[in-house]
Amino acid sequence: MTDQSEPSGELTLRTLAMPSDVNVNGDIFGGWVLSQMDIAAGIVSRETSRGRAATIAVDAMKFIRPVKVGDVLCVYASLARVGRTSMAIEVEAWVRRGTIGTREKVTEAVFTFVAIDEEGRPRVVPQPEG
Repeated sequence: MTDQSEPSGELTLRTLAMPSDVNVNGDIFGGWVLSQMDIAAGIVSRETSRGRAATIAVDAMKFIRPVKVGDVLCVYASLARVGRTSMAIEVEAWVRRGTIGTREKVTEAVFTFVAIDEEGRPRVVPQPEG
């Protein structure tokens, strides 16, 4: 992941930053942004593993710019690696600011998920075709 002018990955989640999501400085709370990224990565992990998966790590989390109330948060995700039971998913969060829709990258991270069975034990991830 690098600082680029266009998002990498597939648009996986879009949501609006609301006043209820602000921190003491008046910006959107970083934990809220992180949770939206985790949801998007969870969608990719579920599709990839064809079932339940759990977040086990967040690596290289980097907050680049603040998110403001009224910004549209757009979360892009791409599958970076598939192991025997785990998946690494690269996630970028971008915002559309104001009514003119200026787009800026605000956050990036790598999420690691483990596929789990109904009892919460690791299970094998089907390997991607190709």
